[in-house]
Order: sequence, then structure tokens, then C-alpha cells
Amino acid sequence: MEQPLTFSPDILAGKKLRITASAQSDSVIISGNKKLSLQWKQGKQGLWEAQTEESFDQLWIDGNPRILARYPNYQKDTLFNGTAEDALSPKRIKRWKNPEGGYIHSMHAGMWGSQHYRIMGKVKDSLIYEGGYQVSRPSKIHSTLRFVENIREELDSPGEWFLDKNRQILYYYPLPGENMDTIEAEATVTPHLFVIRGTKNEPVRNVCIDGITFTHTRRTFMEPYEMLMRSDWGIYRGAAVLFENTEDCKINNCEFKELGGNAVFLSSYAYQDTVISNHIHHTGGSAICMVGDTSAIRSGAYGYSKYIPFEQMDRTPGPKNKQYPRQCLIEDNLIHDLGTVEKQVAGVEIQIAAILTVRHNTIYDIPRAGINIGDGAFGGHLIEYNDVFNTVLETSDHGAFNSWGRDRFWHPKYNEMARLTDEHPELILADALYTNILRYNRFRCDHGWDIDLDDGSSNYHIYNNVCLRGGIKLREGFFRKVENNILVNSSLHPHVWFKDSKDVVRRNLFMQPYYPISLNGWGELLDYNFFTSRMALDNVRKNQTDTHSITGTFDFTDAVGGNYTLTPDSKVFEIGFENIPMDRFGVYSQRLKALAKTPEFPLIQIIDANNENKSYAWLGATIRIVNGLGDRSAFGLPDERGIVITNVEKGSLADKAGLSRNDVIRIMADKDISTIEEVFALTEENRWKGKVFVTIIRNQTEEKIQIKFK
Repeated sequence: MEQPLTFSPDILAGKKLRITASAQSDSVIISGNKKLSLQWKQGKQGLWEAQTEESFDQLWIDGNPRILARYPNYQKDTLFNGTAEDALSPKRIKRWKNPEGGYIHSMHAGMWGSQHYRIMGKVKDSLIYEGGYQVSRPSKIHSTLRFVENIREELDSPGEWFLDKNRQILYYYPLPGENMDTIEAEATVTPHLFVIRGTKNEPVRNVCIDGITFTHTRRTFMEPYEMLMRSDWGIYRGAAVLFENTEDCKINNCEFKELGGNAVFLSSYAYQDTVISNHIHHTGGSAICMVGDTSAIRSGAYGYSKYIPFEQMDRTPGPKNKQYPRQCLIEDNLIHDLGTVEKQVAGVEIQIAAILTVRHNTIYDIPRAGINIGDGAFGGHLIEYNDVFNTVLETSDHGAFNSWGRDRFWHPKYNEMARLTDEHPELILADALYTNILRYNRFRCDHGWDIDLDDGSSNYHIYNNVCLRGGIKLREGFFRKVENNILVNSSLHPHVWFKDSKDVVRRNLFMQPYYPISLNGWGELLDYNFFTSRMALDNVRKNQTDTHSITGTFDFTDAVGGNYTLTPDSKVFEIGFENIPMDRFGVYSQRLKALAKTPEFPLIQIIDANNENKSYAWLGATIRIVNGLGDRSAFGLPDERGIVITNVEKGSLADKAGLSRNDVIRIMADKDISTIEEVFALTEENRWKGKVFVTIIRNQTEEKIQIKFK
């Protein structure tokens, strides 16, 4: 298809529409590719060239993608498929005769996503470019994590191509063995395949799309992006299948793959739409976006540092109009391998919406969050029975589930926000009208938090979840209730709480002490929790919390196999804890279950301060505390303090950092280390930053080593 099929009220004339594959069809594929009729001739330096009047940004040869000329050359399974600090060096730029039309792709300086730029020209050895608007909190181009693309002089590797639009010539460097007389070339020419679009006064109703494969759409990273309140997101309102101003529409049993941008988008008004039992993978952008119109927000501020003064604020609670998704269902979708182009993406993205249900989805292998709620407007979402793991793989400071709440009460200056919410508490829930519920999910994030409620996220009830690695972070919000969750090898991360946050944390199973940062209060209730060690319980009680919390014996039915059902003799039931069903996470349709991965289940670790010989797993290394004079002599230590590394797994984070067997960790994040507990605590406190420095003694000599949590 060279342009999308569009379905509007005047075309449908009030009739129902079902688009489906017939029973006799093996598959139906809707593609944004166009077959090219080319007359190839051999050029210089191993290149072939052909005249074409087409304009495109992706080329396919015999059904396989080819690489747009780039520097550095393509490196599979790396960030951006390869980055280089010297991609924008004056020396390299000087080589380019006319880089206009090329692209710069860069990570955000804080690793919060990616930014993309179009090259407009150059002056001597400096580029002129525009862009970087794909995120709401833009930064400078990353100093090292960047690459350039679509530049003629970088066409130097087999499988690469370049389109000279001025001369209308396509250049291609064939792979070994390719016969240019017989290859079939296709080009991607449209960013959208189906557009179902109604109007504010006349929505499109009752469109059902069933059993179709959607593939090969143009990349959209340089299309106009829209800032969404004060989340970190910008959004392009487009997708392979776009629903806008719709009711009772449905897309099910479809496959989305090899797309240049988003897969499915419910935009503006959407009522009782359903996205169910689809397989979405290898997309340039997000999988499923549900984003209302910013006109529905009262006194909306756009951009992180922006705010509306109280005196000028519309203080009426709730939405201003009906132009937002509500009561829609996202269920039983298998979502993986997203963000092949952009890195600020999500499996499910929600902003300016209300009362959505997201359940029984399996989401993994993505650069940022699996499920993201970008603001508090207007809440009421039910997030349940999802299996989300292998997230935040290429970014940082995020979670498998992530949210923001930079609503009307929020201010970029904490003290001003504290004053405003103290004087006008009614503002706290002016946008977050309804409680968001997270329950019966399984989350794992090794590079952030399993559940990350970031700036201002308010009005959440989080219960009956299994968190496998990163724990639960609550930052700078109000009215969060966290109960009956299992936090494997982790704990609660309270960050920047207000004096009277009204937060309640009870009846949870924690395996480590809390990791607080900059608190002005400890919420309404933190008590009746179970800690798996006396050390952890004693630690949290120093903050005058958890008077009635307990520790004691406990056991899981099969932790190795991922069954964290507590056995009947576990003392945890004394606090009122209830077992969580372990067989309902993720997709349920047999077709998708057969394809879906499951998370890796961690080794259970309980710190035993009384056992100096006990070993622990840490970042792929095995560690123990220094044990007496024998270790002091053996490792040449000035005293009997430190952590001994007894083994390092090849390819692990510890190995990549350069740590080795018999290294002794003495300092971490500028703090002296004496206990295993300190190692885990400082790891947790610094993991979101993406790196931490440790000082070791190796061969009786001190060395400083940087550990990157990626």
C-alpha cells in the first residue's frame, strides 16, 4: 500500500464493518512496501546503482531489510546497532560533501530515551541540524552514544544503501553472493496502513479488524511530536493502525511486525474500544498507545519546568471535555522487541485517559517501560495479570511499570509544591480522580524498579503483585496503598515523600530493608509487614516504622520454578498475608502462550550476618565478607574489612566492569564497606543512576572501577 486505507463516518454510513481473513486464507498481509522496478548497473567501488523516482527510508531486498548508510557500521544486538563518539567529529564531518538529509540519532544525556535530528547542511566542519523534540525533557546530543545515517560517504559496507534524492539514484552495496539481475527490491512508502477516524460530533463505530498481519511502515521519528503534560514523553499521533474518535471498535488476533513506528494508537476520544489477542513485535516505536487530546486537560502545563500559578489555575476537578480514551480493554497481547528505532517507547502507553483495563498481556525485551502511565489524568485504570520483564534494557531511571503524576498540584520546585499541597490539598486529586489499581502482576526490571511511581504519581492501590528484582519505588506523591506484595530480594524505595503523603504500606513480604531518599515524612502507616531477616527488620525500625512488623521462618513452594506460593508453615501469615495466584500471569490464548517467553527467576538470597562463610550472588559475581586475620593476610588488607569476590561469571555486569576473583571491595559510592547488606543497599541506591564506582584491593594495590548497570 502506498497510502493508508481510511474509514470515516461518511464512508461507513452508520454500518458495521468487519475486516477479516477468510477461512481459506493461510494469511493476509497488509504491507507499506512498494515493489520497485529497477534497472541496475554496476558502479564504482563495488556499488550498484539504479534510477528511481520513489522516496523512501527503508529498503528490502528479497524480503530482508537492508541498512541505510551509517556510521558506525551496523553492529547487531548493541544499542542503536552501534554508536561512536567520533560520529560527529570535525574530521569525519569534513569528509561529507553534502550531508543534508542525513540523520543524527542520539541517546538522551540522562538515558531517558532517544533524540533524533535531521541534518540541514554544514558549515566547514560543523553541522546544521534540527530536531530533538521527541522527548519532553530534551538534552544535548549524547557525548558518546550516537550515530549518523543517510550520508553518502558512509556507504562502505555490504548490505548498505543510499538514496540520492536530488539525482534520483539508488546506490546499493550487495551482500556476497547476491545476484543483482534477479533480486527483488521493495521500499517502505507509508507510515500508516489503516486509519479509522471519526469526528468529535460523529465517531466511527463498530469497526472490527480480525486476523490480519500489518508490516513494513515508514519510520516516524522526524514527524511532528506533541508534548504531553509534563511527563518525559513526546508523542507522534500515528501508527500502523490508528483509531481516532471511535466507539466499540476492535482489533484482535492480528500480528504487527517490522514497523517503523507505533503499532496501534487509540487517539483522542475512544470509548469501549478493544485490542485483544494480538502479537506485536519488532516495532520502531510503541506497541499500543492510548492518548487523549490535551484540550481535555484543565490548566495543562507542557514541559517539565512549566507550571500554572495557583491564581491563574482552573481549579475545577476532572476533564474539560470528552476527548480522551475511556473504558477501553487491552487484553491477551504478546508484545516484545520494541523500540528498534526510538527508545522512549512502551508496550502500553497511557496518557489523558480514564478507566482503562490492561490485563493478561506479556511484555518483554524493550528499551524502556513495559507499561507507562504518563500523568494522573484521569486515573481509574485496572492493570492486572500482566507479565512484564526484560525492560529498561537501553535506558535508565525507569521501571517495568512506570508512571508520572505531574498534574496541577505538581511544581518543579519541591518546596513550592509542598507549600501548595499543604495549603490546597484539594488540588492533589483534581486530575487523578480515580484510583489506579495494580494487582496480580508479575514484574521484573533489572535496570530500574519493578514498579516505579515517579514524580507526583498519586492515588494508586498496589496489591498482590510479584516483584522479581527491582522492588517498588514511590516518589513525591499522595494516597498510595501498597499491600500484600512479594518483593523478591528487594524492598520499598521511598523517595522524596511529603510530610503528610497519606501513604500506607502493610502486609508485604520484604527481603531487604527500605531504601529511603530525602524523606520529609514516613506516610500514614508502614507496619504489619514481614521481613525475611532480623537485620532488615531492625534496620527499618530505626525510622520509627513497622512496630508490629515481624520476621521468622518462611518458604516458597518452588522459587526456582517461579512459584512463590508461601508454604503453610510460613510465619508471614501472622500479619494477614494472603497467597497470590501464580498461574495467571500474561497471555492466555494458546497461540500466544506457545510463543511467549517467561522471566528468569532469581536465586533467593537472605543476608545472614552471623555466618561469615555464606556466599551471595551479586551482579554475576559470588561474594562473601572478609573473614578474620587469614583473609587480611591472604589479600594484603590493612584491616579486616571488605567484601571478597570468590567467582565472576563470564559476560556478567561484574565481569564487564573488570572485576575478578580475589578482588576485595573496600569502598562503594564513596562509602567504606564492611557488610554484605551495605553492598546490596548501595547497589540499589545507585542502580537507577546507571553506574557506581567501587574501590578494590587487587594484588595488594588499590584500584577504582566503574560498574555500569547495563
